[in-house]
Amino acid sequence: MNNLRGVDVDVPTGVLTVVTGVAGSGKSSLVEGAFLPEHPEAIVIDQAGVGTSPRSNPATYTGVMDDLRKAFAKANGVDAGLFSFNSRGACGTCAGAGVVVLDLAFLDDVRAPCETCEGRRFRDEVLAYRLDGRSIADALALTVAEALEAFDEREIVRKLRAMRDVGLEYLTLGQPLSTLSGGECQRIKLASELHKAGNIYVLDEPTTGLHMSDTSHLLAMLDRLVDAGNTVLVVEHNLDLIRNADWIIDLGPEGGSRGGRLVFSGTPARLLDVEGSLTAEYLRRQGTAA
Repeated sequence: MNNLRGVDVDVPTGVLTVVTGVAGSGKSSLVEGAFLPEHPEAIVIDQAGVGTSPRSNPATYTGVMDDLRKAFAKANGVDAGLFSFNSRGACGTCAGAGVVVLDLAFLDDVRAPCETCEGRRFRDEVLAYRLDGRSIADALALTVAEALEAFDEREIVRKLRAMRDVGLEYLTLGQPLSTLSGGECQRIKLASELHKAGNIYVLDEPTTGLHMSDTSHLLAMLDRLVDAGNTVLVVEHNLDLIRNADWIIDLGPEGGSRGGRLVFSGTPARLLDVEGSLTAEYLRRQGTAA
């Protein structure tokens, strides 16, 4: 497939495997073109963007909102549909948007907080219901870090931890995705997938958009996936992630017509002794610099 030539590799189960090599060495061809068709059940986290509708927020995108609605409904003995700002619980003036759009003819539209709900999106009777002393609007105003201290429901905590582990603990649950940066959107997509239960995870350069300080959070998350018995396959250039892999599949030695071959398959420690691998060369340089 594409430039792959004579590649025959095993992907060990229950460990973190990283596919390495320069751009054009055949990494995507191997993973997307050969591996995934054989394992359609795998959970894939790629570089595609996330929707940025003003009605989408971290709580709705990751599924925390569904769990919050159920928790509020159970605590108050009412239907969970009341706690949706997209349907029955929505403010009648702004239809749950939290803002009203003012048409200024030849000027750009102006978005102003709804005067009826004061930007909280819900009807007053819905806001009267409480869970641990908070209304649903209060819950959405919490940051991820604050919500982790406020709630103890297992599913909510699991998804919040995923957001925290990719460095998004400062976001509020109700913050519109349209206000997030490209890197933040990539991380929230990563968090939304990593809380799911599955046997095989495939990640395409998950450090893209991550600050260097957040890489350790990502590594901890991948370790937890492996510790839970999952098989994790990652395409990555980041040397810290490569060094922390259990198994490496290195393609190359270069890109295009000079790539597509298996240079190495084994542990990171053994890769350091391989001549002709650019990945090994850069790992050795990093070790010397350290």
